[in-house]
Amino acid sequence: MTSFDVMFYVIGALTLLSAVIMVFSKNIILNAIGLLFTFFGVAGIYVMLGADFIAATQLLIYVGGILVLLLFGVMLSQRITGLEMRTGTLQVVPAAIVCVGIAAILLRIILTTPWPQAKVAAPAPTTSKIGELFMTTYLIPFEIVSVLLLAALVGAAFLGRRDAR
Repeated sequence: MTSFDVMFYVIGALTLLSAVIMVFSKNIILNAIGLLFTFFGVAGIYVMLGADFIAATQLLIYVGGILVLLLFGVMLSQRITGLEMRTGTLQVVPAAIVCVGIAAILLRIILTTPWPQAKVAAPAPTTSKIGELFMTTYLIPFEIVSVLLLAALVGAAFLGRRDAR
């Protein structure tokens, strides 16, 4: 086992641990922090797989956009700052039976499948090729989507402001 494999398993375990914290925590702030570390872990796995553009997109859009928006929404709302999320657990036994059954099926498939291994090539950077395509071949669709997103943002701000009046 190489150091690359060890690092992959460490990042995967930390991602899984933060996802478990996110799901099972009753405090909404801890949920958001667990989600943050889950997003970072997924981005780390993307980097290790050689998908640098997807990793950067993961960090910019999910961590930089969605999670910050979620945290601002939580922090700016006076009603849910001290909220403890409590849900009634219904049908735990059937859910556990289904989860154990699916895990057993997946484990059997993983252990009995012959997994061929190919030589691993060094990952090539993808960002330069994607950036070149965005600025040459796909420039017009890229700009159209940019204007559409700007119009949606202005419309959402207008609707939000109109409801406040």
